[in-house]
Amino acid sequence: MEKRRLGFWEIWNLSFGYFGIQMGFALQNANASRILQTFGADLHELPLFWIVAPLMGLIIQPIIGHYSDKTWTRFGRRKPYFLVGAVLASLGLILLPQAGAFTALMPALWMGAGFLMIMDASFNIAMEPFRALVADILPSDQRTLGFSVQTALIGFGAVLGSWLPYILSNWIGVDSHADKGEVPFHLILSFIIGAIVLIASVLVTILTTKEYSPEELEALERAEGREVVKEKETSIFQIFTDFKNMPKTMKQLGLVQFFTWFALFGMWVYSTPAIAHHVYGLPLSDTSSQTYNEAGDWVGIIFGVYNAVSAVFAFFLPAIALKIGRKATHSVSLVIGGLGLISIYFIHDPKLLILSMVGVGIAWASILAMPYAILAGSIPAKKMGVYMGIFNFFICAPQIFNSLFGGSIVTNLYGGNPIYAIMTSGVALIIAAIFVLKVKDDEKPIKA
Repeated sequence: MEKRRLGFWEIWNLSFGYFGIQMGFALQNANASRILQTFGADLHELPLFWIVAPLMGLIIQPIIGHYSDKTWTRFGRRKPYFLVGAVLASLGLILLPQAGAFTALMPALWMGAGFLMIMDASFNIAMEPFRALVADILPSDQRTLGFSVQTALIGFGAVLGSWLPYILSNWIGVDSHADKGEVPFHLILSFIIGAIVLIASVLVTILTTKEYSPEELEALERAEGREVVKEKETSIFQIFTDFKNMPKTMKQLGLVQFFTWFALFGMWVYSTPAIAHHVYGLPLSDTSSQTYNEAGDWVGIIFGVYNAVSAVFAFFLPAIALKIGRKATHSVSLVIGGLGLISIYFIHDPKLLILSMVGVGIAWASILAMPYAILAGSIPAKKMGVYMGIFNFFICAPQIFNSLFGGSIVTNLYGGNPIYAIMTSGVALIIAAIFVLKVKDDEKPIKA
């Protein structure tokens, strides 16, 4: 008995829900800093508000992975989780930019931070099962393609999410002006559209994808010659035992992920203030002028560029990995991304930032595919969900580290200039590229 090989469009539908998830996530990444600054957050406080995202991931993804491994309902194994997550994330998307309407309950800044926490927790509920779903359903030699298609969908969704405020404002003419302390309407409308697309795309995956039952997965493991061990009922605390017993490959990838996601967090948090100050020449105290909002919209555009590049480059990853190996593919991609971030320091024309983001896009495509393709082959099928969730620890921990110390580094070491945080992120990606080469990868031939 073997897992059925899926056609391209079946693989596409398998991950289509990620299109909407990443659209919402991109709206958050490109706009959360300026929304919180609009509500009164200082530059050095931003990392502390952004700590919510990785903290939610650190707590929630292993738990969701643990329970989704053990769940089987008439609706499926993974699907109930990402449906619930999508519904809750959509509510967070709608409410975050409108937090100012709830000032009778508490200040807009804290209300906004609360909605951000709900949204981040929900994104994590929705995202974690999608990684495990690809590993559950696809045979080993299709997983690189599966994660690459998932990366492409992530890229397409992120392009739409990143560009939507600019499109609504500059192409359609939706009002982008706002008084001090208010979020412009074009941004509010962008988040509402993102919520609708999120729900619709997740429903596509739910309605077109059939999951293997636990019994079928067990039979498949036997057919592959793996020893099937009957597990006793375990509590949630089994996660700690699983963490202790994680495969060697996961530990090695953990170091790679630390520097990678430290870099990405710095880019997401500081791009708007860094570009507004370093490229547009605005004072750091300016967080509400029309030019500042133009800079914020342009950050959305260039974030869309790196996601567009990643969506296209993702289709080439399987072929490149077949030629030079997954480790070399990932290492080279990270170096290109690091150089792209460092180059921002030397740019003073906003349009040239597009070139920097091409490099970031190449790295981003590999970040979303190669580590998971390498990891999946070292994980038992029955533990796929929990280990994909535990692997998220190596994504969340560096972001938490950056959020706790990044603000102090920028304030005390970099003299308050956020452009140096962007350069630090570039260096961190290059360090990650070096550690990739030490990872043990039990690579199998890659087929289309």
